Amino acid sequence: MFRKRFGAGMDRMPDFAFKMMSLMFKFRDRFFPQDRVLDEFGIQDGQVVVDYGCGPGSYIGRASKLVGAKGKVFAVDIHELAIDAINKKIAKENLNNVSGVVAKNGKCPLDNDTANLVFALDMFHMVSDSTLFLKGLNRIIKPDGVLFIDNGHQPRKQAKTKILASVAWDIVEENDRYMKCKPTK
Repeated sequence: MFRKRFGAGMDRMPDFAFKMMSLMFKFRDRFFPQDRVLDEFGIQDGQVVVDYGCGPGSYIGRASKLVGAKGKVFAVDIHELAIDAINKKIAKENLNNVSGVVAKNGKCPLDNDTANLVFALDMFHMVSDSTLFLKGLNRIIKPDGVLFIDNGHQPRKQAKTKILASVAWDIVEENDRYMKCKPTK
């Protein structure tokens, strides 16, 4: 019942659940900022970075700063309310190198080989077709790019099984917070 109401495994979270999550994230991010994890990813000035499953944008300000004026951040989500929140944040914080992107029908409209780095944090449990999702991420990342993905709200073993079963990624490193993956291109 909880999973059905709040979106786990459904791809798109219901509007009410998204609004509640966004409110909770505002408090969380104010007192326990999550964006410092990006410092561990080796994001460099001038890179193209994708925050996939960006939600209300907990990471985009930090990502914008790390890629600098010559870089680009694409904040991608399937939820229109997420992209509305991203666009408001872009305007409010003057994040000129960030663009909100709606992924429709499980497909991200970014071009092939666009990104140097993709991160998908706190969202993997929401994906109903993990193979399709992971192959889509493989399509948008450059051959020498890297994916950082966490478990979402599922056991690590389950997340790893999904990643490896997709045949789109090799897990090259992992810690208790996330897995670092390289594309199998």
